[in-house]
Amino acid sequence: MQIRVFPGVRLLACLAVAAACACGPREEATDRPRPAPPPSAIASEPVNPNQGDPRIVVLGDSLTFGLGLSPREAYPALLQERLRDSGLAYHVINAGISGDTSAGGLSRLDLALEGDVRILVVALGANDGLRGLPVAQLRSNLARIVERAQARRITVVLVGMEAPTNWGADYTTAFHEVYPSLAKEYKVALVPFLLEGVVGIEHLNQRDGIHPNAEGDRILAETVWTTLEPIVERLAKQREAAGS
Repeated sequence: MQIRVFPGVRLLACLAVAAACACGPREEATDRPRPAPPPSAIASEPVNPNQGDPRIVVLGDSLTFGLGLSPREAYPALLQERLRDSGLAYHVINAGISGDTSAGGLSRLDLALEGDVRILVVALGANDGLRGLPVAQLRSNLARIVERAQARRITVVLVGMEAPTNWGADYTTAFHEVYPSLAKEYKVALVPFLLEGVVGIEHLNQRDGIHPNAEGDRILAETVWTTLEPIVERLAKQREAAGS
């Protein structure tokens, strides 16, 4: 059987993603809603909740959380450094929870969006693909996340993921198409594949061969920043013009 490999994603990437984010405790292997701790603030300096800087929330799983890394090595913290170096006054909130699915992200969305959130980066789906959860469910959950964020006038960036090939070519293709189709429907920016240039490359991953190491997360940060930077600059100009 011929397996379709999408542009920029090697077959090795699809195979490796079969295990991606399978790092949560064993009891998190189900898709049941569960209480979520408040998202942790990731910044180069301690966050002062009273200083009034708008927030960028990165809603994700272990890849966002930075499993096996120090908080400052995870890509959301590296995005914070990029913002600081660019003179852009935003706080990046790392709302990644290991083992989380799109349903889990949806269940804790309101908590993640507390405060002055201006941008939501949605980086979910790896665990949906790992568990072979229905693609229609993934699409519905992501759509509801986008809709609820947009209802609050929050700009959304959707980060794509690929499914493992062991569920069959039809599943892999349908999974892949969720992200660009949602981005088009809701007119949101799309990062095609979070792990582009990292997955399957030994020296960019930890010993488990699954999660990026510090060097790999620097590439993840660059991948997201390429899409995020123009959005942040545009919103910063609008904010300055509005005097808020």
